[in-house]
Amino acid sequence: MVSRQRPDDDVTLERSRTAEVAAERGFTSAARLVLVHPPELRRVVDLGPAAITLGRQPPAPNGLAVAHPTLSRIHAELRFDRGTHWLRDLQSRNGTCLQGQAINELPRALAHGAVIRIGDVLLVHEIAQDPRGRVDPPEVDRAAIPGDSLAIAALRSAVLRVAEQRSPALVIGETGTGKERIAAEIHRLSKRRGELIVANCAALSPTLIESQLFGHDRGAFTGASQRSSGLFRAAEGGTLVLDEIGELPLELQPKLLRAIEYGEIIPVGSSRAQSVDVRVVGATNRDLGREVEAGRFRRDLYARLALAELRVPPLRERRADLLEWLDRLFGSVSGTFAAALSTSAAEAILLHAWPENLRGLHRLVMDCRSLTAPIRPGQLPTWLTTPTPTDAPPPPPAEAVAPPPAAKETRAYRPRPPREELLRVLEEHEWSIRATAKHYERDRKQISRWIEFYTIALPGHE
Repeated sequence: MVSRQRPDDDVTLERSRTAEVAAERGFTSAARLVLVHPPELRRVVDLGPAAITLGRQPPAPNGLAVAHPTLSRIHAELRFDRGTHWLRDLQSRNGTCLQGQAINELPRALAHGAVIRIGDVLLVHEIAQDPRGRVDPPEVDRAAIPGDSLAIAALRSAVLRVAEQRSPALVIGETGTGKERIAAEIHRLSKRRGELIVANCAALSPTLIESQLFGHDRGAFTGASQRSSGLFRAAEGGTLVLDEIGELPLELQPKLLRAIEYGEIIPVGSSRAQSVDVRVVGATNRDLGREVEAGRFRRDLYARLALAELRVPPLRERRADLLEWLDRLFGSVSGTFAAALSTSAAEAILLHAWPENLRGLHRLVMDCRSLTAPIRPGQLPTWLTTPTPTDAPPPPPAEAVAPPPAAKETRAYRPRPPREELLRVLEEHEWSIRATAKHYERDRKQISRWIEFYTIALPGHE
């Protein structure tokens, strides 16, 4: 009698073979592709060491089929080598772009957050910076920390770890990344019996900040007509979030350190210490390490806060969530947004540096709330489509300093021309897309994309 191998055994054997191949090729990172546009095609594809062919009908077994008419049957290839994944075009009909620039058969390294365009389909490449971030803890409220990107999954995992500790914590991140919401979720998960109190150190009065934090006795200073408990006493048994803690005056920092280390405060005008049970969570967009070196922040206080340090990633590190974030925000105004975007407009949004982070998304929603589909790049606000110094594509990993051997490049790389230059060339060639494509040595489809990107109206084509 011939025994049949169970499906579970097949999976185990396949995983074992994959692991062996991965070890042989030096594959150590957890990477994936996220299809983000058009919205109906959204899906997540985990990447391994095996080469993957992308297209409408790629060959099995390592083909990633994407059902979209703008893709060639075999469109592009993704393969792992020298510690990273590399992308190249396979002479597709509608081309392949990386970070907004057309590529060809010469492989290009993919960094975390790289935006890929194949035909009119957009993908984001992600790399798990922390293997623990691959496990998304269900205890964390996804409404408080929304998103499906690897960076956000890692953040939720870190929030749970920090919440379970009793030590003070430090939440660092750029302006507009949602640090206060992170601190609130840390408090909720910590199950402390007291309240969550939030104080913005930059907004507290410089002359009264000590009494606002630690309280004061009656008559302690001019105007102190009655006793005040202060924010530490208000947070008894709970959590005190000190937002913009980097703005805390240097002379007040030793008293904060004493409150953290010994659980004692001394109100202004009093000589008696009072015991408090308060967990302090600091939040800042400053680099406190540099502030310490510059003498603007105490080293011992920073060391105490940094025992549980949590970094909130900026939007440019979680691009896979951008379009869904916009849908969530736009829904409160007038409905879905991502579905109304042309591919070029969605690409421009994904490639923006988002220095204001979530505040920038709110600004975009308000600027675009009256637009109708399809939204093209020329209809987006100029602040979004104007390049900034931080819009540069992410650098390749250090171990991938040179591309692996591949087919020879068939045409020289040239960036998209400025709008004024494209207008001049079109006019010189009597607005002929064919002649303009010949001038730039590009496919006509590429010229049409440029025209769409700049919203140029061709004479006779209204």
